Amino acid sequence: MLTQPFADAIAEAERVVAEAPHIRGEQDLVEGHDYLAGGIRASIQMAWAYERDYPYFVRSTGPYTKMGLDNPDTLYFHAWLRDDAEYVVTGRRGSTADLSFQILDGSYSPVNVPGSLAAFDDREIDIGADGSFEIRFGPGLSGRNAFALAPGSAMLVVREVFSDWATERPGMLRIHRADRAGTAPPPLTRELIAKRYAVAGKMLVGRIRTFLAFAERFYLNLPVNTLTPPRLTPGGLATQYSSAGHYELADDQAMVVTVPVSDAPYQGLQLGSMWYVSLDYINHQTSLTVPQAHVDPDGMIRYVISERDPGVANWIERTGHDRGYVQLRWQRLSRALTGADGPRAEVVAVDDLPKQLPYHEPIDEAAWRERIAARQAATATRMLG
Repeated sequence: MLTQPFADAIAEAERVVAEAPHIRGEQDLVEGHDYLAGGIRASIQMAWAYERDYPYFVRSTGPYTKMGLDNPDTLYFHAWLRDDAEYVVTGRRGSTADLSFQILDGSYSPVNVPGSLAAFDDREIDIGADGSFEIRFGPGLSGRNAFALAPGSAMLVVREVFSDWATERPGMLRIHRADRAGTAPPPLTRELIAKRYAVAGKMLVGRIRTFLAFAERFYLNLPVNTLTPPRLTPGGLATQYSSAGHYELADDQAMVVTVPVSDAPYQGLQLGSMWYVSLDYINHQTSLTVPQAHVDPDGMIRYVISERDPGVANWIERTGHDRGYVQLRWQRLSRALTGADGPRAEVVAVDDLPKQLPYHEPIDEAAWRERIAARQAATATRMLG
């Protein structure tokens, strides 16, 4: 059977999920099997998109194919490359807060994510008055809108980041290998399909092992209910800083995260589950950007992470997750961040919040439903472009 390697990989991945060290109960396991389903969908998609001579951009992660503490505010795309060929990327810049490009190598293991060989954002390319642009990638290339592919280059990743879901619009992207324009790929063969099923299986097991190990290595060794000072995000993103941590809260507790509004075009906070993926950000407010948040008169945003509804606009819903990850990101920076730019975290009783929040402004149920409805509508717009 052509599909047997993939079937075997699904069984192995299910064992990895069932044996994950963070599982404490049935709900953790249920979410693990849902995470596995997303991995299965994504691995099939990635294996069938593994086309380096006739590449195209595919969605690397989304609401139903989550991985790697995916940012709810980001559309992720990737295309496969050969390091000895030249590629042309054409597109139209949208109105989003950030558009960045990154070249990754082919390394992948349970303790390493692929290495970054180059990273830049659209400030480093010329864009026409109508938003159109053309970028070339290839061995030995240099100059404006031309970037060298180093030996080992395997994937081009593009991230388009929204700050205001309601008003910003995505752009468009296309990629082709320069010397294959106007030609067609060879017909499919049985051998190629068999190879793709085998590759999909390896991707599935690899991504689940990798990100469980990554989260344990970079988050769980930190003191609980604390956040790190801003630091360059691991992985080579040149203009992104992040602050990370993990929480564990009782239902009558809240973590208040206080952070100043920066001059970065993008600044946001999100929660993630112990499977190292975002919580439901469509139907619940599990993340907030600056335009989505209430900014206090002193220039601070005070997020309230809790299970119980605290009745404030900046409530970050735990959605039943008493443990999880917290991540803040700043993108498209023009300066290095310091500790003064970073968050302060404090655990308090939910009942004490009116005394703990200096600018406590209650929000009623009708206003809250409007906020969630706006998220649902804006998400559909973003995903469809």
